[in-house]
Amino acid sequence: MSVSTDPKKIEELLTRRVADAVVLDSLRKKLESGKVLRIKFGADPTSPDLHIGHAVPIKKLREFQELGHKVVFLIGDYTARVGDPSGKSKTRPMLSDEDVKKNAETYFAQVGKILDLEKTEIRWNGEWFSKMTFADILKLAGQFTVARMIERDDFANRLREGTDVHMHELFYPMMQAYDSIMLDADVEIGGTDQRFNILAGRDLQRKMGKPEQDCLFLGPILVGTDGVKKMSKSLGNYIGLTDAPDDMFGKVMSIPDAAMWDWFALTTDVPHAEFHAMRDACALGDMNPRDAKVRLAKEIIAQYHSAAAADVAEQNFISLFQKKEIPEDIAEIAVMGGERTLIDLLVETDLCASKSDARRQIVQGGVKVDDMAVTDIALTVAVGKTPVLIQKGKRHFVKIRAK
Repeated sequence: MSVSTDPKKIEELLTRRVADAVVLDSLRKKLESGKVLRIKFGADPTSPDLHIGHAVPIKKLREFQELGHKVVFLIGDYTARVGDPSGKSKTRPMLSDEDVKKNAETYFAQVGKILDLEKTEIRWNGEWFSKMTFADILKLAGQFTVARMIERDDFANRLREGTDVHMHELFYPMMQAYDSIMLDADVEIGGTDQRFNILAGRDLQRKMGKPEQDCLFLGPILVGTDGVKKMSKSLGNYIGLTDAPDDMFGKVMSIPDAAMWDWFALTTDVPHAEFHAMRDACALGDMNPRDAKVRLAKEIIAQYHSAAAADVAEQNFISLFQKKEIPEDIAEIAVMGGERTLIDLLVETDLCASKSDARRQIVQGGVKVDDMAVTDIALTVAVGKTPVLIQKGKRHFVKIRAK
C-alpha cells in the first residue's frame, strides 16, 4: 500500500482528537514526504478489558494506518510490572508475569475491532528488557537525572505530601523511552497524561544519536458516563468495547448533555461540521438533545458491533421507554428559553416547592429529564421549541418549551 499525502486527510489526522503535537511542523513535513513512518503506541495490559476511552488513541493509529504508515503496537509486558505512575497519587501494584500475559490475551481481539491487525506490527518490550544485564540498566539510567524525574507533577505532588515514591517507579519513563530506541519510532502517540513519558523518548533518542520522534498528544481526556471524571473501570463510569449493544445504548443515553459533544469528537468519525450543527440545533431548541444522543449511541455501537445491532438496540430502548408509566395528557408549560438550570425549572413549574427541595430531589435520584435520571444539581437544560419532559417522582410530569 502506497502512502497517501492527501492534505485533507493529513489535516484531519493532525487535528481531530489531538490536544498538542511536538513538533507539529516536523510531523506535517514527515507526513507530506510520502515516507512510511513507524508509529509507536504502547499499552500495558493491566486489566483484561478495554473501554472506549482506551480506543481514542487506537482510532488515531487507524488513521495513520489508512494513510499507509506502519503502526507498531507495543505490549508493555515489562513496563506493566512496574506500573505507569502517570496521574497516580500512590504506587501502583506490581503485576505478575502470569497476570500480564492473561490480560494481554484479550487485547488483540479488542484492538482488532479498530485496527487492521494484519498490517500491524505487534511487539513486546520483554523482547529487550528480559535480555538486559545490570550493566545495561546502569548505562540506561545514566542518561537521566533525578532532578528531571521529580519535575513531573505526580512525583512532585507525592513528595510534597509525604507520600513515598519508590525507586522502581523512576524506571518507568526510562523504559518507555528505551522502547522508542528499540522500535526506531518516528512518531509516538498517547494521551496528554503521557506527555512526560513520551518526551523522555524524544530526549533519549537525541542523546543516543537517533532521529527524534515527533509526539502526538491526544485529548481532551474522555470523561466517563458521569460526565465528570476520566473514564475508568475502577470508577464504573465506562463503556467496554465488549459490552452488549443494549448496555452500550443505555449507558450513552445516561451521559450528561454537556459531555455529548466531546464524545462525538473522540469516540466517533462523524464529521465535526455535522455534530457541531447538531450542537447548535440543540442549543436553539430546534433539536432534542435526546435525539443527538441516540445518534451518538448508534455510532458507537456500529463501530464495535454493527449498524444492524445499533438499530435493534435503539428499538429495544424505545420499547423499554414506552412500557414505562408516562401519562399521555402531560401539561405543557411555556417558560423563558435558553440554557436554564434544572433547579430553577423545577421551582418555576411547581414540581418543587423551593430550590432546596429541588436540590434534595435531584440528589436523591427523584428527578428525570427526558426519562433519564439525573443527580447533578448543576445540570442545565436547553429550553427551546422542542418540548422537554421533566419528571419528579413517579407521578409528577411536565413538558416545558420556550415562550
